[in-house]
Formats: sequence, structure tokens, C-alpha cells
Amino acid sequence: MANRIYPRHLEPRLRTALGDTPVVMLTGARQSGKSTLALKIAAEAGLPYVTLDDATTLAATRDAAAFLQGLGERAVIDEVQRAPWLFPAIKVAVDRARRPGRFLLTGSANVLLVPKVSESLAGRMEILRLWPLSQGEILGIRERFLEALFEKRQPALPHTKTRELEIESVVARGGYPELVARDSAARREAWLSAYVTTLIERDVRDLANIEGLSDLPRVLGLLAARTGALLNVAEVSRDSGVAHTTLKRYLALLEAAYIVAPLSAWSRNVGKRLIKAPKLYFPDSAVAAYLARASAEYLRADRGMLGPLLENFALGELRKQADWAKRAVEIHYFRTASGQEVDFVLEHRDGRVAGVEVKAARTLSGGEFAGLRTLAAAIGDKFVRGVVLYLGERALQFADRLWAMPVSALWRMQ
Repeated sequence: MANRIYPRHLEPRLRTALGDTPVVMLTGARQSGKSTLALKIAAEAGLPYVTLDDATTLAATRDAAAFLQGLGERAVIDEVQRAPWLFPAIKVAVDRARRPGRFLLTGSANVLLVPKVSESLAGRMEILRLWPLSQGEILGIRERFLEALFEKRQPALPHTKTRELEIESVVARGGYPELVARDSAARREAWLSAYVTTLIERDVRDLANIEGLSDLPRVLGLLAARTGALLNVAEVSRDSGVAHTTLKRYLALLEAAYIVAPLSAWSRNVGKRLIKAPKLYFPDSAVAAYLARASAEYLRADRGMLGPLLENFALGELRKQADWAKRAVEIHYFRTASGQEVDFVLEHRDGRVAGVEVKAARTLSGGEFAGLRTLAAAIGDKFVRGVVLYLGERALQFADRLWAMPVSALWRMQ
């Protein structure tokens, strides 16, 4: 499996963007497969490909205009966040010859969160996000869960035994291609150890341009223990011994480097979404599990830890499907003042809303739908469907528009 190239469901959208936009930025966590996809497109189109992870190439970018001139009319530039001074020069080049597909850029930093990087290319650049492999990409299935949630017809789901999927192993393994290729849990742990160290010592340091990051490993461990919880900066500051202002800066850097991926609140009042605390998640459940010291064996024994990590895994699958969906779908969480919650609220561009709850349980009593009922009552006719994902084997309708489905519905829904 080590040399297997997985089909990426984002690829058609990426090719469409290159067909009508001068600059396309493919962004996402390091090792999620951006370079592999960019290399494939470069090879097929005969485009020059350079990576700024190479020290000599990075040094050559200091004369940005000359560097771009040497690449020609079209090029692929990998890990471009390492040379933010290239962006103004790319703007000049595009304005001189504004044609689709001039530059395909990849980056392991969210340029929307890096000051002044994306401003130069406003109106000239489309940003696409590539997450680690989805379960469908691993299994060769084109997922339809997100699409099916908003369809009028009743959901169709092939019968499958969730236990046969060893969901704890799936959650602990995650979706990074290198992890999927490794059969040994020990070798996956070794890769994750090196990966996290590289993120801190290289990617975060590049963004921060500071040396004082020795507290970050401890902070990341505390954050992993709070996966799926509301982000309480004061509490993490107290437990870590890191000053509140320093911790807020760390969190901004971790988000910019795709090490954490918070989820904002949903409200009918769009303005109120911005003032509520986000819930804390990681881009991939494997990193969260590693930082929380939760192996697959540990998760089989500790159901309390499985819950939040299974939630993180499900959010990852939903985010992947949302990013390659034909119509925009936003994902948030829902929480009332009285404590009623829905893990994930999916809002379609046309205003329709679906809700998804995640439960690490093999049986359901019906009480698990309380948050979804509250959400449905608040939304009214715009509420199309609520689903509780659980570790059972069957899809069952509990009430009008309310369903229980196996976790595997995320990739096996028809």
C-alpha cells in the first residue's frame, strides 16, 4: 500500500478552478496529499513544478520577479507560504497576462489567517482546501452522505456491521496517506511523533518567527484532552501555566498551520456566531488520538475517550465532503443557553439545515434526539433531517425527519 496513489474527490473541483481562475491555492495540513495531487496535475499538463521545501529553491525566490520569470507562463509552486514575498510578484505577473491556470500554489498554512499574504491576490485567486484522505477515498467509494441529508427521498443505506469496521482502529489511524499505508500501530505512532515535532519546529516557527515555542507540546496535549469541548482559553491557560495572551497567540498559530481546526457556533443571527466560543477539534482524528495518548486498544477499553475522538473523526469526514460538494454547505455546532446541543449543524446555501449527532454507543434509547428536536423546533420548515450516528448496525427512523444511522453511513450512504 505504500506506493498507492489514492483518487482525491477534490480533484474535479480543482481542475474546474484552474480552467477559469488565474491563481488557485490548494491549502491544508502538511502531509495531507497536496504535493501528490499538484505533481499529478503538473505532470499531465507539462508544467514546471518547484517546492519551497528545498532550501536552494527557497533562496532563489528572494528575487521574486526573476524567479517567476524563470518558471515561464504557467507553473506549480509547492509550500508557497514559506515565501510570502512571492505573492505581490505573482499579482504583477497575473495582471500583465490575466489567463486561467497561471499558477497552482500549495501551502500548509491557511493564508486567510496569515496577515497580508492573501490580500495581494484578492479577486485573482481561488482557495481550495485538501484534508487527509476520507474513508471513501481509502475504500474507493464516492461518498454521498452530505448530499443525501438534503434530499427529499428517504435515505438508503446498505446493511453493514459496524463492529467489523473496528471503528476504534479507524479513528486512531485517521486519514493521512502515510498512516493509511502503515500496518503497524508502532510505525504509525513513530510517524505521528515525527509529524507533530516537524509541525512545531518548522511550520509554526516559520509562521511565528519566534523561538519560544517550548510550551507548545504540553499545550497540544491539554487541547487534545479537550477534543470536542468548548474552547475555554482561561482554563487551558491555568492548566498549562502559559499566559493568557501568549496562549491566544499560540492558538492562532496552531489554527493557521492546520494543527487545530476549531468549529464555530451556529445561530439564526449570523452576527452572534462570531461571539460564541468555538469547539475544539483537530484536522484529523489520528493526531488528536496520538496527542491524547489514545491508541485503538485504549479506545476499546475507555469508551469515554472514544466519544470525543469519534466526534472529531465524523467532523473530519463531513468537512471533506463539504469541501468537494457542488453546493456550499457550512458546518457549525448548536448549543442553547439551557445546554441543549447538536454536535454538527449543516447549513445549505439556500438556508435549509440538517443536524448530526455522534454517539459512541451500540444502542440508543431515543433521548439522544433531544438536541435535534430542539434544533428542529427552532428552525421550523427549513429543518430537513436530523441523524444520530452510532455504533449499531442498522438505520432506523425514530420520528419524522429523525434517523439513527451507523457511523459507516458517512461513506456508505446511497
